[in-house]
Amino acid sequence: MQPYFFPYIGYWQLINAVDKFVIYDDVNFIMRGYINRNAILINGQAYKFSIPLEKPSQNKLINETKLNFSDSAKNDFLKTIELAYKKAPCYKEVYPVLNKIIYNKETDLTTFIKFAIKTVNQYLGINTEILLSSDIEKDNSLKGQNKII
Repeated sequence: MQPYFFPYIGYWQLINAVDKFVIYDDVNFIMRGYINRNAILINGQAYKFSIPLEKPSQNKLINETKLNFSDSAKNDFLKTIELAYKKAPCYKEVYPVLNKIIYNKETDLTTFIKFAIKTVNQYLGINTEILLSSDIEKDNSLKGQNKII
């Protein structure tokens, strides 16, 4: 699967259902995709947010894409989460997990998202091995579905 920033529940269900989960990071970045963005509800309305990137391009692979996520942007993101969810039932339990993810020091998108997935997996008790497609020996001349293991 392509990496996503805080993906929907079906992504976690899939990770939990398999022995190994492969993050496809050696494919092109999708400019309007959900690799670095998502949405939350604030007062019943969708609020879209994204991880700032350094010169994103559909001509770069996901694993070639770098973050431009300043401490100020991280603070703003976490403040938005706090204002939207501080009264939610599990907020006090989940907020430290989000904080750990957002303040990790990774500078490339793939490693950042892999860290986020592994951190959420740990919180959820999911023990699936997480692999990067770029680390798997394969025929790189294959395209599309033929690349899937």
